[in-house]
Amino acid sequence: QVQLVESGGGLVQAGGSLRLSCAASGIIFSIHHMGWYRQAPGKQRELVARIRSGGTINYADSVKGRFTISRDNAKNTVYLQMNSLEPEDTAVYYCNAQRFIGTTGSWGQGTQVTVSS
Repeated sequence: QVQLVESGGGLVQAGGSLRLSCAASGIIFSIHHMGWYRQAPGKQRELVARIRSGGTINYADSVKGRFTISRDNAKNTVYLQMNSLEPEDTAVYYCNAQRFIGTTGSWGQGTQVTVSS
């Protein structure tokens, strides 16, 4: 079955950096669109960044210029480099794999990111 395992979350001060990783198994990774979503307390889950199977990348406006998504198809892993972190970035970050855009896809268990001011 599909497994997405996130790692790399933690507590960091404002202005700091973290790198999230998501290791996938049970799917043909290279043909899946991979995304990072986040959900803060009391808020809806939102798309942070997506890298399509062909390499096209999209970012939420709130993270443009600060976050970078990348993928390594040889390692079945997608990354999210987060720089200049702000308290507003505090959330649980989830990895998502979609074969087709707009479908639910598969989700990881999430990793907590907490940014202190």
